[in-house]
Amino acid sequence: MSQTKDTSFMDTIVSLCKRRGFVFQASEIYGGIGNTYDYGPLGVELKRRVKEAWWTRMVTLRDDIVGLDSAIIQNPKTWETSGHVSGFTDPMVDCKKCKGRFRADKIEDARCPERPSKKPGECGGELTEARAFNLMFKTHVGAAEDSSSIAYLRPETAQGIFLNFKNVLESSRVKPPFGIAQIGKSFRNEITPGNFVFRTREFEQAEMEFFIPPAQNEQWYKHWVAERASWYSDFGIDPAKLRLREHAADELAHYSTGCTDVEYEYPFGWGELEGIACRTDFDLKRHSEASGKDLRYFDQETKEKYFPWVIEPAAGIDRAALTFLIDAYDEEEVEGEKRVVLHFHPEIAPITVGIFPLVKKEGMPEKAAEIERMLRTSRLRTYYDESAAIGRRYRRQDEIGTPFCVTVDGDTMKDDVVTIRHRDTMVQEKLKVAEIEGWIANAMRSWKRPAR
Repeated sequence: MSQTKDTSFMDTIVSLCKRRGFVFQASEIYGGIGNTYDYGPLGVELKRRVKEAWWTRMVTLRDDIVGLDSAIIQNPKTWETSGHVSGFTDPMVDCKKCKGRFRADKIEDARCPERPSKKPGECGGELTEARAFNLMFKTHVGAAEDSSSIAYLRPETAQGIFLNFKNVLESSRVKPPFGIAQIGKSFRNEITPGNFVFRTREFEQAEMEFFIPPAQNEQWYKHWVAERASWYSDFGIDPAKLRLREHAADELAHYSTGCTDVEYEYPFGWGELEGIACRTDFDLKRHSEASGKDLRYFDQETKEKYFPWVIEPAAGIDRAALTFLIDAYDEEEVEGEKRVVLHFHPEIAPITVGIFPLVKKEGMPEKAAEIERMLRTSRLRTYYDESAAIGRRYRRQDEIGTPFCVTVDGDTMKDDVVTIRHRDTMVQEKLKVAEIEGWIANAMRSWKRPAR
């Protein structure tokens, strides 16, 4: 089913997310709070799977990247040195009539909250002059709330990596080219958050800073652009809805030599999914100068001391999870009824296998529960269900993206044979209980995105 430029499709996604327990409005019983969301049982599992897939590809399977988990609240000098205190701003305008706030550089994409068919300023309201609005959340550390206690919630995870460059270098015995990866919460007081969890004020980032000799910049930049783009299609995203967009010179930060966005065609248009940027030696050099600590790397072979350059792939976990969900969604007619199905890659799906007794008698529930425990101890995410007709139970699992379902029936009780069903094709086959784990492992390895 095509979703291109179909903004109403987002309503379908939001409804599905609440109905099936992916995402809820935060503080909903008190009326909520703007663009803040809680992840339900399935949403937690989806995000966890996305993070695991990212971490496995970026850290576990490589010998040149290590992990880090830095603090959300850092010394405020961190953000002064990085330029966030003075320069992490968006231009903001207010409508004097409706009191709406909008990014001045995105006015063409904005809509009046009172008259959605109109752009800001077209509804009879006067817009204020643009002014700089800092996106960082400010807080206080300690008992006194004065200027000496000001601190900030981090707007990105990257700076914690730069501050720990020497610590990791000396403790892990790594040397350039090598990377430090991190997944963690970041906070930005966005003026115009929107499109569900696409842009929120509290979000989870997956970032990696890859430290390299300056002469190797171009080759590693190309490597990481290609590697990060392929990660999404490898996990089931439609390649036809992905593109790479190189930033124009006037879009680049003053210290950057290049930046490429991996973009996805959302129902509301093309949007950034991930950015891969060359940050040169800007961050290490700035922190070295401000702290008085020498953050240069000493090459034992060449006897050269230098600030490594950095290539940074930076992705949003919430945005990636939303993208997997949007891209997986499909509707089709089966036996005169609409079937809603999420074609998740099996390694991304919140639940891997559903286990059902055909009926609630003749020992079938007990046998199904035994099989469920066996699969769960094999580290598969399982779901047991014995209510409603078997067809309805299949449809429930289709709608949340469960790739496989195992049904215990009369043959199971007689010959230890179950029926296993594949979500994408709805094909069912018989196999021995002892063969289930091997069958699922093979099906996960050989999974291909279904043609739609």
